Amino acid sequence: MTTAQTQELDVQPSPLALLLLGREADPRSERGVECPGDLPSPSDPDLVARARAAKEKLGDKVFVLGHHYQRDEVIQFADVTGDSFKLARDAAARPEAEYIVFCGVHFMAESADILTGDDQKVVLPDLAAGCSMADMATAEQVAECWDVLTEAGIAGQVVPVSYMNSSADIKAFTGRHGGTICTSSNAERALNWAFEQGEPSTSKVLFLPDQHLGRNTAVRDLGMSLEDCVVYNPHRPNGGLTAEQLRDARMILWRGHCSVHGRFSLESVEDVRARIPGVNVLVHPECRHEVVAAADYVGSTEYIIKALEAAPAGSKWAIGTELNLVRRLANRFAAEGKEIVFLDKTVCFCSTMNRIDLPHLVWALESLAEGQLVNRIEVDKETEAFAKLALERMLALP
Repeated sequence: MTTAQTQELDVQPSPLALLLLGREADPRSERGVECPGDLPSPSDPDLVARARAAKEKLGDKVFVLGHHYQRDEVIQFADVTGDSFKLARDAAARPEAEYIVFCGVHFMAESADILTGDDQKVVLPDLAAGCSMADMATAEQVAECWDVLTEAGIAGQVVPVSYMNSSADIKAFTGRHGGTICTSSNAERALNWAFEQGEPSTSKVLFLPDQHLGRNTAVRDLGMSLEDCVVYNPHRPNGGLTAEQLRDARMILWRGHCSVHGRFSLESVEDVRARIPGVNVLVHPECRHEVVAAADYVGSTEYIIKALEAAPAGSKWAIGTELNLVRRLANRFAAEGKEIVFLDKTVCFCSTMNRIDLPHLVWALESLAEGQLVNRIEVDKETEAFAKLALERMLALP
């Protein structure tokens, strides 16, 4: 396929395409991938015992974080579970832990390194555990976008708001340009804060990197119209937008999305309602706008968990989020008579999150127990300073 054909089809090359085995290095990737050493065999019947032994040997020197989307075989060894920002803050609250083993993806481990002490070392069991959404916005692309906004004469009116699901470089860009970070729980507050930084009639937000969370928050929570939003495509000249379109927009959405939440469709909602009468549809705000508009409830991962905890016995729920979590919740609440199903009939795990498996965790823990530091995630000091500034603005949101 020629370059011209690729541009015509709007194909976005994946930085993960050559990194499937997690043992190579790609200098073009901001993450970089290297996984030295031999992993235990997945068929090793002693993996659980080996993980327990290594964790016990390390004692208080290690603190294991498990994201909600991790598989059960990994979650069982987590000292705490939660979403990305909660886990990063949990790590910062354990200064006595020399090693923070983050069972999640790369940007999460970066956030933990930013928030923890200099003497603490953050380890990601497999460096190829990235995030397709975070990788859809590179530092170079975002810098070019800012040049486009400057040429359009509106950069001074734009406040960047970056989703937690972004690289440290993007968080640092946000901090440098007076913006803030947000989570799916506080995106509404973050956007309100951003619009208050300038003149109400002219202020704008550059929302990175998930277009769906930005659009859903602006339209569903802030009462904007879809016409107030434009999508900046980093693979097209000037983002595929005219200067007039940029000047007229209130929300400039980066063309990024979650590969899991983006697969849910309006047809998925209609199908589950037809199959399960009386079902409650509960989805994550990273889903497409039409899915969010058709759902009964919308909220973050923590919101989803709390909603199911409070749900009455016998209620029926279709959940639009990652399958590991949905399956875990279905098993947890089955005894209470709550029927919980995955929104889509096609099974879909987060493929990069699932790279953190038991062999990788055992390898990381045993290496640390033997005094060998592996797969450390370390953010450089300048990037850390500006990224922390953006995170601190989020923590100070009213």
